[in-house]
Amino acid sequence: MLITRHAEARALLADPRYVPPPVRQDAEAGTLAWLRAQVSRFSSGQVHAERRRLLTALLATLDAGTLRAAARALTLEREGAWRGVPATVLGVALGFDGDRRLAEAVRAAATGYLSGEESPEADAAVTELVRLAAAAPPGPVARISLLLQAHAATEGLIAGALAHAGPGGGVDALLHETLRHDPPLTATRRVHRETGAEVVIDLVAANRDPDVFGAPEAFDASRGETPHLTFGAGVRPCPASRHGLALAAGVLEALLTLEER
Repeated sequence: MLITRHAEARALLADPRYVPPPVRQDAEAGTLAWLRAQVSRFSSGQVHAERRRLLTALLATLDAGTLRAAARALTLEREGAWRGVPATVLGVALGFDGDRRLAEAVRAAATGYLSGEESPEADAAVTELVRLAAAAPPGPVARISLLLQAHAATEGLIAGALAHAGPGGGVDALLHETLRHDPPLTATRRVHRETGAEVVIDLVAANRDPDVFGAPEAFDASRGETPHLTFGAGVRPCPASRHGLALAAGVLEALLTLEER
């Protein structure tokens, strides 16, 4: 079943009977499938609750303002070459070394993290991330999952915002409207834990529901914050929304500064 209306999507996301599709639990340690079986995003019930608690505690140690400033500084240092900046900045904040190996491993592992598509390259990247995490503080799986979840979503948000950037207006307003109008994740899936029935939520359609948003097809940064569903809602909202926004804002601030020079 496909959900396209905002109210229906919000109701489903608030219903604890609907959980992410199950992932396989028999993968070899150090592979992409093994990692997916260890993280909160793809778990449910008490396992999910405990993993999310640990993730939330880890995020509480990270200051969004510091992430924003660091992303801005690194983008300026790289003279606008912003790809990999969010992963590098977040990685350093999580205790990883901020060298190119980290960003490269994150990029390779992230290709199949959400979809579950396995490959030798992704498996090798996860193995490298586990090795790099060995020197970081405790909780390597949670730290790696944050890097992978932030990578594609944050870079997609930045790319979408750049496509709409123009003279005037603020970075934060630009990002909020990009999240509504052009979400980096366009759909999310849930299954009913009792019947196994699968539901797909079309986030693009729900974020442009005319019952909720005026002139929904128009990109209008003056809307400010809106009740978009890009960061989820209900039972499993994104725990790192502030951090992802901070990283994206820092990169955009640097790019706009470089344009003005």
